[in-house]
Amino acid sequence: MQERPVIVALDAPSFEAARDLADRLDPALCRVKVGKELFTAAGPALVDYLVRRGHSVFLDLKYHDIPNTVAAACRVAAGLGVWMVDVHASGGPAMLEAAREALESAGAGRPKLIAITVLTSLSEPDLERVGLVGPVPQAVLRLARLAHECGLDGVVSSAAEARLLRAALPRPFLLVTPGIRLPGAAKDDQVRIVTPESAIADGADFLVIGRPITQSADPLRTLAEINHSLSTLKQT
Repeated sequence: MQERPVIVALDAPSFEAARDLADRLDPALCRVKVGKELFTAAGPALVDYLVRRGHSVFLDLKYHDIPNTVAAACRVAAGLGVWMVDVHASGGPAMLEAAREALESAGAGRPKLIAITVLTSLSEPDLERVGLVGPVPQAVLRLARLAHECGLDGVVSSAAEARLLRAALPRPFLLVTPGIRLPGAAKDDQVRIVTPESAIADGADFLVIGRPITQSADPLRTLAEINHSLSTLKQT
């Protein structure tokens, strides 16, 4: 199992709210994710703050554009000192390779590059409506294989597909899984969800967990309980 497998999604509406939450988190116990809403509200200044505080930052902006534009964005992300950045696998091989090459130019300390496969909010009828060939697990595997062929470090997918992906794409290829919920929790806007223990057991490397931690009565205790439950699992 990876060191610090939990990535806490800082889904806060402002710099101040995200800072206050991040200041309560021990960088030795988790990593953090900055997504579109927070980055739009707080910008690079928040990322710089988090990095200086010792946090490993997953910059979750899901780049999807022409290759030159995505490559340029990835170079800027590397300059921010983030730990991980993502792009959409559906952007195609030229875009994926341009992103990889841009980050490789940053040297040994470059951010990890992962690709979005199928968003966890999408169901099979949704795929049909946007013209993607399903069913969902096959679509996820197809996009993951494309990312692997293009030399990326891993993919983002629902934990529901982790076992399928791990069988086809062994480590060190990374599986980052959102849609993680604690037993008995509400699904919210996620369609395909799995518990932390099940996700790790099925081959996931990192778990993106937001509301179950950030909206709990005691976020630090909830994070500690998740880490403890994962520490009891055998490393695969």
